[in-house]
Amino acid sequence: MQDLTLIIPAKNESESLPIFLGEIQQLDCKKKIILDKNDKKTLDSISHMKDIKIFFQQKKGYGSALIEGINDADTEFLCIINADGSMDPKYLNQMFENIKVKELDFIFATRYEKPGGGSEDDTIITKVGNIFFSTLGNLLFSLKLSDILFTYVLGKTKSFKLLNLKSKDFCLCVEIPINAKRMNLSYVDIPSYERKRIAGKKKVNEFRDGFKILFYMIKRFLRL
Repeated sequence: MQDLTLIIPAKNESESLPIFLGEIQQLDCKKKIILDKNDKKTLDSISHMKDIKIFFQQKKGYGSALIEGINDADTEFLCIINADGSMDPKYLNQMFENIKVKELDFIFATRYEKPGGGSEDDTIITKVGNIFFSTLGNLLFSLKLSDILFTYVLGKTKSFKLLNLKSKDFCLCVEIPINAKRMNLSYVDIPSYERKRIAGKKKVNEFRDGFKILFYMIKRFLRL
């Protein structure tokens, strides 16, 4: 997988990130850690590690971290995968092989397809919210995806860059599939089991970020 870059956003992940990087250290691909330059604790936690690239984001926000990491990628393929360990890297090989064999632009991992899908990290609130937004995305944009908020996505780097992503926050999660659909780029989803995060707390605020995503989707549907 030398032509693959892992884009790993890592905000306040000093406990999780070293363990997660240890888990993927044998993968023959580029590992790009996206950090805030003021996040010294996370930076110090991985200062001893080799074969990783540290990229300091210029603008704040989850979306900004991913956009800047994507724009800096120079391999043929890239994959967004979180630093908290919830996105299991065992699916990377399957996703990577599928995208090449089927000549797709993107592969989205999903927690809500059987057999194989599931989550140890979902609460009742997040599960209902995820299903609601996925259903809404399918109704408004004909996405045909079952888990649009789970941003475990592998794709061609040139296709990611074609999306011209703008969202600085968690709205990026839905901007990716909406833009891909409207640009007629090819994609499928495959089942993936989400593990419990290794340590720390979720960065998403279910209600605040949920309302932001809802308003974003309505605006995109109305093309405002």
